[in-house]
Amino acid sequence: MAGRLAGAGASSPLPRALLLLAVVALFSISFLSLRSLRPAAPPSLPLDEPRRLPLSSPPPASLPSVYHSPEAFAAGYAEMERSFKVYIYPDGDPKTFYQTPRKLTGKYASEGYFFQNIRESRFRTEDPDKADLFFVPISPHKMRGKGTSYENMTMIVKDYVEGLISKYPYWNRTLGADHFFVACHDVGVRAFEGLPFMVKNSIRAVCSPSYNVDFIPHKDVALPQVLQPFALPEGGNDIENRTNLGFWAGHRNSKIRVILARVWENDTELAISNNRINRAIGELVYQKQFYRTKFCICPGGSQVNSARISDSIHYGCVPVILSDYYDLPFNDVLDWRKFAVVLKERDVYELKSILKSFSQQEFVAFHKSLVQVQKHFVWHSPPVPYDAFHMVMYELWLRHHVIKY
Repeated sequence: MAGRLAGAGASSPLPRALLLLAVVALFSISFLSLRSLRPAAPPSLPLDEPRRLPLSSPPPASLPSVYHSPEAFAAGYAEMERSFKVYIYPDGDPKTFYQTPRKLTGKYASEGYFFQNIRESRFRTEDPDKADLFFVPISPHKMRGKGTSYENMTMIVKDYVEGLISKYPYWNRTLGADHFFVACHDVGVRAFEGLPFMVKNSIRAVCSPSYNVDFIPHKDVALPQVLQPFALPEGGNDIENRTNLGFWAGHRNSKIRVILARVWENDTELAISNNRINRAIGELVYQKQFYRTKFCICPGGSQVNSARISDSIHYGCVPVILSDYYDLPFNDVLDWRKFAVVLKERDVYELKSILKSFSQQEFVAFHKSLVQVQKHFVWHSPPVPYDAFHMVMYELWLRHHVIKY
């Protein structure tokens, strides 16, 4: 028996090996079967490669360079187009100051364009119960054009808004947090000073978005000041023609402009002029300067804002923001440092060295990004996707989630 056991033990390695292979094969088949039941992981994308976006979104190639979050903007914009609704109060005589822009030209045209576009847009709803926001359609710019004094303007606005509050129930549901008004002329901000609760609670879309005059970032909206119509076509793909380092011409109606002119008006590389160049006559000297210049200086005037910024963007000249306490338009969507030079007013003394520190490659990058954002700083009637009107509506949509009391 011992011999039989010994013989069996001598012949056992081969069956054991076969048994081991069978176990491994069974385990492998089971593992692969289980793995096949798991959902496939999405393919990873490089950070600088945009994902496929809806058809209504901006061209993917342009997204990484000018938007803080291209995917968030694309998704939010699509949702805004799908669901956003605004109710316009119908009260007031449309031939006076209500629901009627003064005109669609000049440096305060943004106010007029918004009034006209919102009335004609698909964002408007006739059912206030379906509205996300409520538009208070009173135009301080039109009042200003009719010669209304500041004191009377304040009283007209106060009486009008208080009349809406007493007539309709919607204001009291949010204490005005889902209401907004639009004003491009700087008197528009002052016109509502008789309504401190409105300044505090409601959304103000204004062209004078200065932090030091009660503008509240993330609640209020910086309205782009666009001087339309533009006299000449958009600049772009003309880098070789831009041989001047910097340009500014205008009135000395602010401290920073006085300093700018005093320090740099005799410089040979910066074309700084103390005298305003007429935009409407002659050989369009003012506009053509934008085509020949790399960096266009945009100092604040009587307010922090200036139509010169949108001029610079339109003509393809990299804007140099020289204004403190300025909440730039669409600042939470657009990365301004990709297509503009943003400085403090104290930097005016080092302006030339700062601009000369940028290499040609860096300037080209600025310019290419600038061309990508031009569509956001122009008004159309009727509006077109991604223009100034739609960008303002997007900013309002970002702020429309409020609590109904």
